Amino acid sequence: MSVWIAILVTGLGCYALKFGGLVTPQRVLDDPRVLRFTELIPVALLTALIAVQALAVGRTLEFDGARMAGLGVAVIALLLRAPFLVVLVVAAGVAAGLRLL
Repeated sequence: MSVWIAILVTGLGCYALKFGGLVTPQRVLDDPRVLRFTELIPVALLTALIAVQALAVGRTLEFDGARMAGLGVAVIALLLRAPFLVVLVVAAGVAAGLRLL
């Protein structure tokens, strides 16, 4: 039963968050501080997600050489403006190759 309560509360929270965005006055959205925040928050969230996926194993942080090499190759491919699918394939290939060795 407690799982369903958590699901319901989470759903209502998501709905409230979406609704809050819809009813926010335009003058608030045009504020330079809000604009700057909305530009930076996706970058911060994506960086945190990458860090967790690259360094976390279960509930601990571990340095995994194959993952780091794959991440490094992905960064280089992105800097070279490779298509995203190519970035994914190259990064996965490097990590898989190093694990195979």
